[in-house]
Amino acid sequence: MSNATQKVLLLHSSREGQTKKILHYIESQLGERAQCDVSDLHQVPTLDLTQYDRVLIGASIRYGHFNKKLYQFIDTHSEQLNRVKAGFFSVNLTARKPGKDTAETSAYSRKFLEKSPWTPQLHGVFAGALYYPRYKWFDRMMIRFIMHITGGETDTSKEVEYTDWQKVKAFTDQFAQF
Repeated sequence: MSNATQKVLLLHSSREGQTKKILHYIESQLGERAQCDVSDLHQVPTLDLTQYDRVLIGASIRYGHFNKKLYQFIDTHSEQLNRVKAGFFSVNLTARKPGKDTAETSAYSRKFLEKSPWTPQLHGVFAGALYYPRYKWFDRMMIRFIMHITGGETDTSKEVEYTDWQKVKAFTDQFAQF
């Protein structure tokens, strides 16, 4: 099948919206190479993933964990995920630091691979964003505390995007080719 006629499913498990933003960027980069369906992984009960040439799942980390619905989705669809060309990327604030931004060096990615019955054929890790003004008070204080400990931004009036869009573009090119 030629790249121009590829049918691609892009799924996100996003809490604050950065993962969804990254997925929409990937969709725009795929452009005319693919017909993309974008869905919230939390809102799709059952899918026939084999209807797609490629599947990409993006998921965010919050307080050190992926959403449990990500694991439920993968448990339900692991057989299908293993039969199609499927990739995965995670989004977290730790990835803003050099050496914490690859599937091999991200503790979250290693833990994901240990827990998941599915091993993605392509695996990326991207830094997320801080949206302090959008968080509820408790989350704002907890994230500020974590950022203080890890040497990150602590000014709760700021929004800071750490995503390396060139890295996302390179990943998108890999996804389109594998």
